[in-house]
Amino acid sequence: MHVKHIITGLYDANSYLINKKVLVDTGMNTKGLVEEINRNTDMKDLELIILTHCHYDHTASAQEIAQMSGAKVAIHKDDAPLLKNDNISAAAMFGYSAPSIDADMLLEEGDRIPVGEDEELEVIHTPGHTPGGICLYEASTKSLFSGDTVFPNGSIGRTDFQGGSRSQLTESINKIMKLDVETLYPGHGEVTSNDVNRQIEFSLRMSKSIL
Repeated sequence: MHVKHIITGLYDANSYLINKKVLVDTGMNTKGLVEEINRNTDMKDLELIILTHCHYDHTASAQEIAQMSGAKVAIHKDDAPLLKNDNISAAAMFGYSAPSIDADMLLEEGDRIPVGEDEELEVIHTPGHTPGGICLYEASTKSLFSGDTVFPNGSIGRTDFQGGSRSQLTESINKIMKLDVETLYPGHGEVTSNDVNRQIEFSLRMSKSIL
């Protein structure tokens, strides 16, 4: 599986271009994202945009990228109605209005999304940061796209936004603890392959410690 890590701004979420046809999260800098996509593939080859959750720093450019490429937009069914809510999407916190976008695909726990030959992303519902937050696990490469559920070095997603829940986040981290992960692709921060399961264990401890 070929993954291009794209970061276009200091406070922007990470975007990941998978096998030149699937984009995980879009961040807020549309111009920068378009430039990076075009450096790596033909925009028209983009087939699907997967949003790990509804927050503006992950979704702001989704509508424009979808219009440019013709790609469909997918998000968990519990976060889909929150995409256009200025407050719950945290758009207002950034000083903007939420994107006017409707999802084409509503994801649920256990859905599998083909991304290449013998490669597929399993949808893991991980509420806590938002009600419909997800992680995406690719079993053949032991890769986890964790959104804002967990970050490197034992960090965890915030739960003080509207719709957040620390107890749910702890349950979600406990769920992904059961996966065999060799590479973590977080929503913010650096990609890591350094004893990832141990790092996720630290995240679980962190979440439990402040329940």
